[in-house]
Amino acid sequence: MITTLLILALSAVFFVNGKIRSDIVALCALILLIVFGILTPDEALSGFSNSTVIMMVGLFVVGGAIFKTGLAKMLSSKILQLAGKSEMKLFVLVMLVTAFIGAFVSNTGTVALMLPIVVSMAVSADISPSRFLMPMAFASSMGGMMTLIGTPPNLVINDALIHGGYEGLNFFSFTPVGIVCLAVGLLVLIPLSKLFLTKKEDKKSAATNSNRSPKELVNKFQLADNLYRAQVSPQSDIKNKILRELNITQRYNISVLEIRRKSTSQARFLKTVDQKLAGPTTELKEGDIMYLFGEFENVERFATENHLELTETKVSEFAENSAAEKLSVREIGIAEALLTPDSKLIGRAIKDSGFRDKYNVNILGIERNGKYILSNIKDMKMQAGDVLLIQGTWDAITLMSRKQTNWVVLGQPIEEAAKVTLDYKAPLAALIMIGMIVAMVFQLVPTVAAVLIAAVLMVLTGCFRSVEDAYKTINWESIVLIAAMLPMSMALEKTGTSALISEQLVGGLGNYGPMVLMAGIYFTTSLMTMFISNTATAVLVAPIAMQSAIAIGVSPYPFLFAVTVAASMCFASPFSTPPNALVMSAGKYTFMDYVKTGLPLQIIMGIVMIFVLPLIFPF
Repeated sequence: MITTLLILALSAVFFVNGKIRSDIVALCALILLIVFGILTPDEALSGFSNSTVIMMVGLFVVGGAIFKTGLAKMLSSKILQLAGKSEMKLFVLVMLVTAFIGAFVSNTGTVALMLPIVVSMAVSADISPSRFLMPMAFASSMGGMMTLIGTPPNLVINDALIHGGYEGLNFFSFTPVGIVCLAVGLLVLIPLSKLFLTKKEDKKSAATNSNRSPKELVNKFQLADNLYRAQVSPQSDIKNKILRELNITQRYNISVLEIRRKSTSQARFLKTVDQKLAGPTTELKEGDIMYLFGEFENVERFATENHLELTETKVSEFAENSAAEKLSVREIGIAEALLTPDSKLIGRAIKDSGFRDKYNVNILGIERNGKYILSNIKDMKMQAGDVLLIQGTWDAITLMSRKQTNWVVLGQPIEEAAKVTLDYKAPLAALIMIGMIVAMVFQLVPTVAAVLIAAVLMVLTGCFRSVEDAYKTINWESIVLIAAMLPMSMALEKTGTSALISEQLVGGLGNYGPMVLMAGIYFTTSLMTMFISNTATAVLVAPIAMQSAIAIGVSPYPFLFAVTVAASMCFASPFSTPPNALVMSAGKYTFMDYVKTGLPLQIIMGIVMIFVLPLIFPF
């Protein structure tokens, strides 16, 4: 027992100190429990197969897909429309929406769904996401108090009442308590979050970042001034011909950058248009939209001589959205390539560079001595120090960046590709997300199964560019932290530590009346939940609370509600509940951030509940 308490105390010290990563501290504690024989290896590693941990992995993937498909940005824009740019309105709206969802979906699932939405919303409003993420996690727990299925401790006390011969609780028995929790949370968190959670962004790193986004490159080179669209009509002479035969660049001094046509693929669900780079072997079909780059006079002559329809006078810009009239960078991107002083390409004409044949990329322009050259570049000879604006698939640009002998690709093509949302998949991601929520609410399948099904569907239906992208959305630090700390509750129970603390504290307060006894139960539960899971705490304390109430001849209902509220309203530690852990990395929080913000809220919530619970459920 003493060894277990020492390991727990040391872990708490290192968590508070923050110099060693929290997941490493948790793993070290786990190893010590095995070394000292407190837990068997199977018991110690049981956390990694725990359904909550597996569900968290799946929820990270689902949340990542919501972000990658642009669904988070769409939803956040709706919230922004309701709240405008007011930080206070946004704060209140985030808390209320999160609590409402948390009433019907597990708090872990609620946070995973809301996290990418809130981050996107905060960035759009130019507010630090840290201002919202921790309160959002707390709001999910408060929302869990609204309904019977909101959080596992609610089910635990309902089961304890039924087994004790009392009438069970209905679906909305918890709602009055949940409303009080949310009201207290809002009133306390508004000043505390403003005081402790407004993080200063790293302006220096942002200022020194030389990577340019695709849209920034477009603005830099002013590409929109020379970008046009033409459609292949039924009468067109170039229908069913390949680009190499037409020799468009030589004859008209324009470049065909991209071809759009109606999709014939069944694999890309809900996608109606295929986007492909125009290459020498690309065959033109009736109805194809050609994106042409060059002077308008040349484009107009090409369209007239070949019976094409100029569907837009000018394409306004490259864009991350899916508007049909804009040149998308979803799958085809642009980047800069700097020629090295000893490059073999120096002195060669652009048309002889072999970029299109070898790497399947187009050269759109040249930056030379601070000037931008966009017209008549095919015969221009390259010089050392030239920066070439290249266009191709993200894979092709990435391949070029790996073969940097004659050039250096500026920026990070893989990272830039990741920033471009797969917006045409947003409806599908929304459908999967709604299906997951419905399955959770109506318990069509086990909760963990619903989450895993949703995660796998997000990958299989192309809501990620690759499986690797899906894995990158998982915050492994949070996963390892929770998985390694879960067995700690087993160690506390196995050594009798938890039972001893609970029984002595509750037994010592029994003579001072039901209010004091209930306060003792509440704060004992609250203290224990800071170190072990809320479900485990509720399971352990609920029977003690029941027997204590019976022993002094009062109703057990307020006592058991004290257990579930205290177990759920634990905010002073990042590992006390999964939602707290989920937002730790995204909000760049330290352990002390939870203590400074969560501990006052936890104490105030407890004091309010001690007086409110007997009013709702009399002794």
